[in-house]
Amino acid sequence: MAKYKIAATGKLLPPAHQRLLEYCDVKIIDKSGKTPAYSQAECLKDAEGLISFANAKIDGELLALAPNLRVVSQVAVGYDNIDIDACTKRGIPVGNTPGVLVDTTADLAFALLLCAARRIHEGWNFVREGNWRPGTSFPFGIDLRGRTLGIVGLGQIGTAVSRRAKAFGMNIIYFDKFRRKDERELGVTYATFDELLGKADCIIVFTQLTAETRGLFSHKEFARMKPTAIFVNAARGPIVDTGALLEALTNNRIAYAALDVTDPEPLPTDHPLLKLPNILITPHIGSATTETRTSMAQLAVDNLLAGLAGKPLPACVNQSVNYK
Repeated sequence: MAKYKIAATGKLLPPAHQRLLEYCDVKIIDKSGKTPAYSQAECLKDAEGLISFANAKIDGELLALAPNLRVVSQVAVGYDNIDIDACTKRGIPVGNTPGVLVDTTADLAFALLLCAARRIHEGWNFVREGNWRPGTSFPFGIDLRGRTLGIVGLGQIGTAVSRRAKAFGMNIIYFDKFRRKDERELGVTYATFDELLGKADCIIVFTQLTAETRGLFSHKEFARMKPTAIFVNAARGPIVDTGALLEALTNNRIAYAALDVTDPEPLPTDHPLLKLPNILITPHIGSATTETRTSMAQLAVDNLLAGLAGKPLPACVNQSVNYK
């Protein structure tokens, strides 16, 4: 039986990659020229399916190189790197990997909040730099119990964080495009965006990156927050105006920021944010555990193989062209 011809913008983890090779001939796209991989045009000219990672731009120009493409499978829950309209116009279903990374990403986001509240990484630097001596003191952090957490975007991950926050005795308010019908069950209270900015002691962002949310947090929004506020972004970097965040942190308009995503990403090594004492940045590791990344890769293969077989994708972004 002939194998499907597949292009990929990166390599899946071994269990999923081995399963992929059972059914597909795989060509890895490499634009850097650093590995013995194929060029984009070579990979795409005969490709029936495409495995994409979030750092690869999938647009009309790329699709034009792939006349036989029948399915795109993204190894991520977010898909702002993909022109969904262009794929839909060509009748190409786009798969993603929701659900499997919810708890892992929620753990990371809440860990960032804990580290910021208790100044964990500052404490480690204090020790590592030889400043911990008898009689020396270290600046206090804050307790989370009794504080108000504002969640912007109460989807699956935001909901998972709300449960963690409730276990720590926090009060939860949230803003989302749509109000939840299970507010009472979740123990959360709806607030307008402006109300949330003014009331929250800590803010965690999980909203999707769209034209409406790009630059959602800028100078005006940081000015409305409490000067003691902790700001956590675990969604997408461009939701935050980086210059506005820099100004807010530099002038103590907010107390602290903890980011798993930035704009640009990665930040240049000489970026002024990296010189501030009141910020913690991790390298977009929200889903970066062996178990979760393996599950994501397996779901991506499930989506791809379903599309190639003309069957419905288990997780499809553009349902209007999902196979019936």
